Amino acid sequence: MNNNKPRLSIGLPVYNGERFIGKALDSILTQTFEDFEIIISDNHSTDRTQEICRSYLAKDARIRYYRNPENLGAAPNYNRVFELSTGEYFKWVACDDIWDSNYLEKCIKVLDSDSSIVLCHSHTVLIDENGQKLTFDTKKDCFVNKYGKTFRKPEYPQKLDSLKAHERYREILFEIRWCFQVFGVIRADVLKKSLLIEPYYGSDKVLLAELSLLGRFAEISEPFFFRRCHSEQSRALASKTGSWIAKQSAFPHLFGFGKFIFPRLFCLGGYRRVIFRTPLSWEERSLCLLTLAFWLFKQGNWGRLCSEIYRKLNRLIKPELEVQSMPYEQVTPTEFATIQQTTLTSVKKT
Repeated sequence: MNNNKPRLSIGLPVYNGERFIGKALDSILTQTFEDFEIIISDNHSTDRTQEICRSYLAKDARIRYYRNPENLGAAPNYNRVFELSTGEYFKWVACDDIWDSNYLEKCIKVLDSDSSIVLCHSHTVLIDENGQKLTFDTKKDCFVNKYGKTFRKPEYPQKLDSLKAHERYREILFEIRWCFQVFGVIRADVLKKSLLIEPYYGSDKVLLAELSLLGRFAEISEPFFFRRCHSEQSRALASKTGSWIAKQSAFPHLFGFGKFIFPRLFCLGGYRRVIFRTPLSWEERSLCLLTLAFWLFKQGNWGRLCSEIYRKLNRLIKPELEVQSMPYEQVTPTEFATIQQTTLTSVKKT
């Protein structure tokens, strides 16, 4: 240790995590790498989370427990644990995931061996609420739980360790959907330069895009990370409401009401902003901008963006109308032209 500071800070933001947080803490405390601190930020839980955390606090001096006086939302709570950290390295953990006992040791060893690597993670195993591995359905090419719910395969992009920033940036935009890498071990000094987690759904991928411009990613081919898939996790909540992300929208001057957030538009803005926030050569910056333009107009992203803005602006102007989500593929050419014109007009006004 250096000046009694741990080498690694582990941030555990939690809200009503009584069901799994004990297993997550046990998984961390049995790691072969032991020079760490655990920072728990309880987002004003209403279940037994506080009681469980305090019982662990009494058993291990490496644990620090903080309870927010009110629920801040998920994004501010994730950032809070990093702001409270002191280590050379930092890792976010979810209260429902678990790790192989060698995970931290392996990741720290990789980071110590190469200063150009800013993030290290491992391959992932998807598990259910009981800790059992999900079954892979070869016909559907995805994982399936016992209820028949499907989960896409974890992605392992090949060029996240490239020496070229635009190639790493491209891998994030085109190849990453799960964003498991955000739970890897990250250099704290590099993470401090980033936007952290912003208050809109999908900002974890924007953060990964920024980190990819700041350095290389390393991936351990062994499956040391066990991601629990269940109905109470953030992805399931996000499909029902955006209120879990932040107490209020961070962009009231643009859209007026916190519930009328535009995640696709905000993600697009984030992907663009990180290109200009990061010190890049003019060549790399130009290639990143070309990559972003290609991403926007490929794979239907432009159509999805237009559809999102059109629907939400309609809800804002006419709240009595519940405009249903319509896949962009089902929009007729005439409807798409209307959506496109509405979107361009709204963007110019902002």
